[in-house]
Amino acid sequence: MDVVSIHKVATEPLEMDIFTGKDVTIQEILPDSEEFTINIVNFGKGIRNKLHTHTTEQILIVTAGTGIVATETQQRLVTVGDIVRIPAGQKHWHGATEKSEFSHVYVMARDSELVQVED
Repeated sequence: MDVVSIHKVATEPLEMDIFTGKDVTIQEILPDSEEFTINIVNFGKGIRNKLHTHTTEQILIVTAGTGIVATETQQRLVTVGDIVRIPAGQKHWHGATEKSEFSHVYVMARDSELVQVED
């Protein structure tokens, strides 16, 4: 059994082309998990990721701020305590509102692949 205090996990910059800005950090929560990727992503105000898909389901658990989770046809405002399930293959994006920073835990199968569909 592993018990992790998220307040003690190092925060690292996350620089990838999928984000609309540079103010994004990541905390790798359980890097030794064999089956799941479980991380916290922290978005600065107004920063989001670009439209993308995953080859497996993705679960988002909002931990701070106010964010937006969107598909091609729907946008939802999410706040602390909200949990979002995104089906495999669904085009979506998520990130902070213009007025709030935003953080979420994400949970996916370790072998899930990300496909960016927006430039």
